[in-house]
Formats: sequence, C-alpha cells, structure tokens
Amino acid sequence: MPAGIPIIISAPSGTGKSTICRRLLELRGDLAYSISYTTRRPRAGEKNGKHYFFVSKEEFKRKIAHHEFAEWALVFDQYKGTPRDFLDETLKEGKHVLLAIDIQGAMAIKRKKPESVAIFVTPPSIESLRERLAARQDSLHSVAKRLANSKQELLAAKDYDYVVVNDDLDKAVSQIDCIITAESLKTSRQEISQLIPLALTREVNLEA
Repeated sequence: MPAGIPIIISAPSGTGKSTICRRLLELRGDLAYSISYTTRRPRAGEKNGKHYFFVSKEEFKRKIAHHEFAEWALVFDQYKGTPRDFLDETLKEGKHVLLAIDIQGAMAIKRKKPESVAIFVTPPSIESLRERLAARQDSLHSVAKRLANSKQELLAAKDYDYVVVNDDLDKAVSQIDCIITAESLKTSRQEISQLIPLALTREVNLEA
C-alpha cells in the first residue's frame, strides 16, 4: 500500500483556509486533518482538540525539547506546531494528511518530506481580503498587521506547487480535490512492481 501524502494548505489570514479544509474533509474519506498545537487563546466557537490543541507556552516549549513536533514556529507572538507522531503514523497507514499551516511551517515540512504537495490559497484581491478580515471583528490594529503580513505571504506563493484563487468556494474546493487525486495517481507514488503483474494477469485472462 502506498504511503499517504502530506497535503499542505497555506493562505493569508481571512482567505478561507479553514472552510476549505472542512469541505475537503467532508468530501474525501482518504484525508485526515492534522490538528496543530498553539499557545494563543481560543477564538469564539473554537474547541480544544477539534480546531487546535491549546497549550501554555511552557508546555509548548517542553514539547519542543522532546522533539514532539514535525515543525513549529513563532507566529504573531504565539507558538504553533505540527505533532510529529500523528503525521508519521497516519501517512504510514496510507491516508493523506491535510496540514493547514503557515509558510514557515510549510517549507519546513517540504524539506523533511519532499513528497509533500504544497498548495497556496490566495484571495481574489487585497481589497476583498481587507473586507474579510474586518468581518472577523478583529481589532483595527490586528487587521492592519495581518493585512501587511499577507502582502509578504503572497510573495511566497512562487515556492508552492500549486496556487488556487478562492474567489468561489466551490470552485476552490473542487480544484484542490482534483490536485489531490492527480498527485495520488502519479506513477512515482505507486508500487509499480505490484501493478504490472496485475495488469499482465488481466491481459492473459482476456486472451484466454
């Protein structure tokens, strides 16, 4: 059985990354979601163990010291990290792992796992992104900071394997769904030694 593929989704804040991931998980049974650890406080509606694992900075640093993260970073003055064991074990089971992580984390995963597929999701325009951030009811300072950071993040899109514009949610989800399917069917990811005998057997049966 071929190993699963790490599917990385990165996007500026407010681009719809979480919604896209939720839709993909509803659509595909071969996907598992990697829940990140974070030291920031939960937002309204967020639940520990579902959206993030919320821990103290002291606990996070302890996990760093014990090498429990596949990657970690300091983002907006708070730590975020991807649990190593879940990622490795799920991939070995043949399931693809969906990772909604920032650029720094994405590049770290790509270096450690070159077979990863990195997808960058962009807003249709900076103006639409400003409107989405404002609708989240963050403070004006937070909106301005995230918007400035987003402009830098957009420049990193060139380092990803694919770029998807989220101007229509259904379309963006469909495009990423197609990317995952195409990547999983690449011959480089298949156990060809098992596929060829199967094909030859079928050919012999047809001739008989």
